[in-house]
Order: sequence, then C-alpha cells, then structure tokens
Amino acid sequence: MILPDELYRQVKDRARADSATFTSFLETALRRELARRDRRSSDPVEVHLAPATGSGGVRPGVDITSNASLLDLMDEGLPIEKLR
Repeated sequence: MILPDELYRQVKDRARADSATFTSFLETALRRELARRDRRSSDPVEVHLAPATGSGGVRPGVDITSNASLLDLMDEGLPIEKLR
C-alpha cells in the first residue's frame, strides 16, 4: 500500500505518540472506521418532511388503498404516447 507522504508522516507521528507501531495503529484505525460505518448503515434514519401546504385532501373517487387507482391518477393528463 502506498500512502501520500504527508498522511504517512501523520500516521507515523500519531502511532509514535500512542506508543504503537505504524501497522498496529493503522489496523486499529481501519477497524474502528469499518465498525463505525457498519453501525451507521444499520442505524435508523430520521426523516423530516415539510408540512403539507394547500387544501383539499384526497380527490373524491380516489381510493388511496388501491395502487391501480393511484396509478390512474398519476397518469391523468399524460398524452397516450407517454402511457405506453
């Protein structure tokens, strides 16, 4: 593995300060980063939605529990060529 000179110096200096070998310091750092990424990928993501604006609600006749009804509504007004 080849590291940029500046990064190599930083790792070497930090390893020396921690009384560790270059290799053991790098191994520990890589394991921590991999574990951090594993934890982050399994953590639930919090999503904030903007408050709804406008009025009305669901159009009369649209069944929001029916995928077909919702797809029909989304296709409404599209030219026939786009529906193929």
